[in-house]
Amino acid sequence: MNNHQDNASQYNLGQEEEIKRQQKEFEFDLITVNSQGKETKREHCRAEFFKQDLGNNISLEMVSIPGGTFMMGAAQNEANAQSYEYPQHPVNIPAFSMAKYPVTQAQWEAIMGNNPSSFKGANRPVENVNWHEAQEFCQRLSQKTGKTYRLPSEAEWEYACRAKTESPFHFGETITADLANYDASNTYGSGPKGTYRQQTTDVGSFPPNAFGLYDMHGNVWEWCADPWHGNYDGAPMYGSVWELGGNTQYRVMRGGSWRYVPRFCRGAGRPWVVPVGRNGECGFRVVSSPPVWTL
Repeated sequence: MNNHQDNASQYNLGQEEEIKRQQKEFEFDLITVNSQGKETKREHCRAEFFKQDLGNNISLEMVSIPGGTFMMGAAQNEANAQSYEYPQHPVNIPAFSMAKYPVTQAQWEAIMGNNPSSFKGANRPVENVNWHEAQEFCQRLSQKTGKTYRLPSEAEWEYACRAKTESPFHFGETITADLANYDASNTYGSGPKGTYRQQTTDVGSFPPNAFGLYDMHGNVWEWCADPWHGNYDGAPMYGSVWELGGNTQYRVMRGGSWRYVPRFCRGAGRPWVVPVGRNGECGFRVVSSPPVWTL
């Protein structure tokens, strides 16, 4: 083989390796802001993912979330923190995978065959979904794919949202309308006011966190599996769904929505809703453990 052929073979091999890498990794910019909402840092990052085929050119992207320990709940003296966000406590989370975005209307239709959403758009998050319907989606998705999908526990959701940060939002001490979809006519801390969009936006319209997850603050509230507990006394240490002693008349939602003021969008925020509740703000995303590509 001459040098030209050898170089061509190496080039083709390099192309194949790059294609394989792109099939299991994606790249993104990670943005950090200061307490006034000004960008102070931008890093180029990569995350591993798996693409689950749902048919008809619809897919579900599941991101690898590494295991680790974090402090769950609001920090001491965190602005707008509520009593039910305490006591802050360490939780050890095993590795799992989580949907890159809230479940979209296209994904919902592929599995459920309908679209209950108020704000129509294939790439907008599905909403008007109650807790029981979100559970049914997980069951049908699991049956269709042969892999186990479910709603996240509260601890998994918060760990995934924070992505190794300890600030109220994964991008820093405040939130801005350039970073998330929420009622930006209101402010958090020293952050600025911005555009209140008054509806959902396409998933992935705003920067992700360090794990590569999008829309963890705002857009739609996300159902968790857990029943309601009035505080974290006695909470599990390993991130499992907290069933013991819970009030099953209510389920937990996380992340805030397009309609809510910023304090509800904090990583520690945790309202409770009746499981039959639904409106144009109620959505969800799915998780799998162990990560779907190891099943």
